[in-house]
Amino acid sequence: MTAVLKQILLMTDGHSNEGEDPVAIARLAQEHGICINVIGITEEGPDQYRGLEEIEAIALAGGGVSEIVTKKQLVRTVQTVTRRAMTQTLQHVVQQELKHIFPEKEGLHDVSPDDRGQIVEVTERLGEAVSLEVLVLIDTSASMTDKLPMVQEALMDLSLSLNARLGDSLFCLYSFPGKRDPIDRLVDWTPRLTSLTQAFAQLTPKGLTPTGPALQAGIGVFSSRREKRRRLYGEQQRRARRLGN
Repeated sequence: MTAVLKQILLMTDGHSNEGEDPVAIARLAQEHGICINVIGITEEGPDQYRGLEEIEAIALAGGGVSEIVTKKQLVRTVQTVTRRAMTQTLQHVVQQELKHIFPEKEGLHDVSPDDRGQIVEVTERLGEAVSLEVLVLIDTSASMTDKLPMVQEALMDLSLSLNARLGDSLFCLYSFPGKRDPIDRLVDWTPRLTSLTQAFAQLTPKGLTPTGPALQAGIGVFSSRREKRRRLYGEQQRRARRLGN
């Protein structure tokens, strides 16, 4: 399997309050083959589940998973959500393949128990081997100030965990709201988030929470990356043809 699984990992603590509807943008992301996972970071107390409905709706529309966690739970949860979404995406791919192989069957539950076990095993192996690209999108509105150190720790742990896989893992890190654009790039695509400490030192929590525009800009990051790869491949092909002549 040579496909690359693309994920946006949105980390936020509250309701979006500016710009386009983030649920509609999440649906658009899924149409572009990008899974959106959402981690809602809360404080312990009566407002712990603030924004739960929106967080769940964004993840559902984006074909991903969501979790509401406290700061203390964040480190372990980031890994869990990313891996769950990866497995869920692979299962969806397998389901689509099953429809071609067994058109009379509705899905995995209609396959015999023995075959089902083999399919699950293959899915788990693919999860270790498939290439993964994760765009981490961090809400840096004013209410996130005291949560950012835990976000940094969680992302370092995620980087170490995913790089222990057989497949390639690439990350990039963006924050919102941006200074002039909807999002600001903190770390460009890299296999290891070793520059996180420096990136987080640059963050200044501020302002509103434009989650919809931020997600839309995240889709644009993947589109630009795809276009860059296409141009590079075209240049390589032209160079090969010139050398062949």
